[in-house]
Amino acid sequence: IFNNISGVHNILGAIKEHAPRAKYYFASSSLVFGNPTMSPQDEHELKNPVTPYGIAKAAGNNIVKMYRETYGIFACAGILYNHESPRRDPKFLPRKITQAAARIKKGLQQELILGDLEAIRDWGFAGDYVESMWLMLQQAVPDDYVIGTGEAHSVKDILDIAFGKLGLDWRNYVRVDNSLVRTKESRVLVANIQKAKEKLGWSPRVAFSDMIAMMVEEDMKALTLPAP
Repeated sequence: IFNNISGVHNILGAIKEHAPRAKYYFASSSLVFGNPTMSPQDEHELKNPVTPYGIAKAAGNNIVKMYRETYGIFACAGILYNHESPRRDPKFLPRKITQAAARIKKGLQQELILGDLEAIRDWGFAGDYVESMWLMLQQAVPDDYVIGTGEAHSVKDILDIAFGKLGLDWRNYVRVDNSLVRTKESRVLVANIQKAKEKLGWSPRVAFSDMIAMMVEEDMKALTLPAP
């Protein structure tokens, strides 16, 4: 929370005083929308965060906008939807699933405990999103952009791909724990990326199924590497 509010303010304040021609990018989050009024969401959607993280990101967005409009600083924000890759920490759901699938395949784990299997998100490849960040900083005029895939997938979709790639049926290994369900979070967060397509010439390249398969492959490789 400190990094997304005080940290953003401090950096932009330093840019204003000492490097007014510098360019600043802020990594915002789809969680700023909380429980959205429409789906998919674009840059005009009302920010209505329902988590401390979402509240902090929304505040960061406002600070970026204020410095851009008041002081003419080149400050932009990418409102990023869920972005995953083989480098993702296993505490994040897709990597938790792909790592568990690999470990179960290797006989190192017996079950995977999850919450809401029907939860829907817009999951994209982190490498694609980094490209969008670079493109934002190449523009003549700074602005904010929603970055995602525009596709909705459920937790079950991830399970189908991850376990299916290894010839496993996830239903034999997954146990649902209702205490893990986040009741205050939106179930439908999907990006409308039309602005990014039109102004940045950007769209995601890696398909959802290919991304999950890539993560499974890397987790399998990691389990076969010799110990250091």
